[in-house]
Amino acid sequence: MIRVGGDPSPQDVARRLREGMARGVLSFPLTAFHDDGSLDPDGLRAHVADRLASGPGALFPACGTGEFFSLDEEEYRTVVAITVEEAAGRVPVVAGTGYGWAQAARFARIAEEAGADALLALPHYLVDAPQDGLAAQLEHLAARTPLPIVAYQRGQVAYGTDTLRRIARIPNVIGVKDGHSDLDRLQRLTLAAPDGFLFFNGAATAEIQARAYATVGVPAYSSAVHAFAPEIAGAFFAALREGEEGTVDKLLRDFYVPFVELRDRAPGYAVSLVKAAARLRGQRVGPVRAPLTDPAPADLADLKALLTAGLDLVGASL
Repeated sequence: MIRVGGDPSPQDVARRLREGMARGVLSFPLTAFHDDGSLDPDGLRAHVADRLASGPGALFPACGTGEFFSLDEEEYRTVVAITVEEAAGRVPVVAGTGYGWAQAARFARIAEEAGADALLALPHYLVDAPQDGLAAQLEHLAARTPLPIVAYQRGQVAYGTDTLRRIARIPNVIGVKDGHSDLDRLQRLTLAAPDGFLFFNGAATAEIQARAYATVGVPAYSSAVHAFAPEIAGAFFAALREGEEGTVDKLLRDFYVPFVELRDRAPGYAVSLVKAAARLRGQRVGPVRAPLTDPAPADLADLKALLTAGLDLVGASL
């Protein structure tokens, strides 16, 4: 896909992301599959269009919620291309990439060809690595793509302040998504970063910790709930932005905390429950792919009850 006017600079993409982060949640669309596990492009297109209608700050296709780990290269190309087509320049599209740097670079080339604006560099596969290696991983990837990169620290990836300074000097590394929720470390990183470097809260069910992240200068966050209940995600974002503490507390107490407790019942439910909830809303997203499994019947019943109650809180219905 050829962009009119050429490729935007990393600074331009960072500016667009910053503007988007100020006006809405960062949305991570689900990847739609047929019941037999094959990719469902039409279901994906409808799902992305629905997310866009709810005013996200940006779209992040083929990331963790989008089951990047389960996609082959042609499926990945289709997922990113459909998201770019539907977004039509209205919001930035940041595609996931990952594994080792060599494989990540292959996906990065596909994302560039499909028209993505930037990349989210997911944690590398399996091995622990020293800080020098974590920085080198990003340097290798950045040298092989013109796309701006947001680094995702989670799992075995956790940057120290010297490493943060090093990766921030890479011309096309524009920010960090944090999934560790270590606010002491995160505060040190934000203070070590250059002006304009992006940070956002990428914890699982990030709304739970949104107020805490904001206290260290990281108010922006990703929202898995936006994938199935943009009414709830939007109401929470608005209440948080306007300082409506009572509404924030009510949504946390009566929806988000019970959702997290349900999510914690089984490994992989951070994606499986989100996809099941989207199906309950009539979204054609299909099942998860192995090694994830769809929720057990009892958990699905509890999810339906919680989702119904959560939507009622914001004046919506299942």
